[in-house]
Amino acid sequence: MPIFAAMVFNFISDYLKHRFTSKSRHGTHSPFVYKLTDEVIYDFKSKIEYKSIEAQRKKLFNDDSLVTVTDLGAGSHLNKNRTKKVSQIAKNALKNPALAQLIYRLAKDNNPKTIIELGTCLGVTTAYLSKACPEADVITIEGCPETAKVAHNNFKELDLENVELQVGNFDVLLPDVIAQAEKLDFVYIDGNHRKEATLNYFNWCLPKIHENSLLIFDDIYWSKGMKEAWQEIKNHPEVVVTIDLFWIGLVYFRKGQAKEHFKIKF
Repeated sequence: MPIFAAMVFNFISDYLKHRFTSKSRHGTHSPFVYKLTDEVIYDFKSKIEYKSIEAQRKKLFNDDSLVTVTDLGAGSHLNKNRTKKVSQIAKNALKNPALAQLIYRLAKDNNPKTIIELGTCLGVTTAYLSKACPEADVITIEGCPETAKVAHNNFKELDLENVELQVGNFDVLLPDVIAQAEKLDFVYIDGNHRKEATLNYFNWCLPKIHENSLLIFDDIYWSKGMKEAWQEIKNHPEVVVTIDLFWIGLVYFRKGQAKEHFKIKF
């Protein structure tokens, strides 16, 4: 418990520090970041695509069936038990609607041909990615076979036809997915929350990135290691613009633009 309490204290401290040091769109002098913040990040209007996905989320909240969780990453701060109710996973592990809908808007704005998601969980964020870009190929990777089955069922119930779900170890599957891609347009990394693994995923992506690529890293304040990984990613010479939204970090590779890092309130 003392270790958990310390982690919670550090997380809250980081959050408060972020709130005091981050800016809104009006404090942003980059035209690119101002436009992105104004038209995408702060677009809180309801959209018709949200409705069916949020209805599916409610079904998961009421699903008391049990699954055996295979955790190949850094685990959960909230629950270390291997057998969990689907409802428990849904309440503790799914991205909240505001954040999942932000990822939807970022994908729609990026207009990618291919989307890669690392960490399917129950498939709610995957569904948002699929609905945002129905013409794109969405490849999502999940390490736990039983949660992947739940996600697959959700994809069927939501009539998602552009999603390919792969199940297995990220370290084995992701390099092959990247190798088969002509280029990487949009990659959302919500997987193994360890410093070394996160930096591996970033470095594996680099050979296939292009000027309009967007990499999104989840839980960048999750632990000391994740904070260090985020700092190393920001410092990489190929990274041009980063946007720290506390819950996620956005990484852009825009040529001809000065290297800048932004903290935006969300």
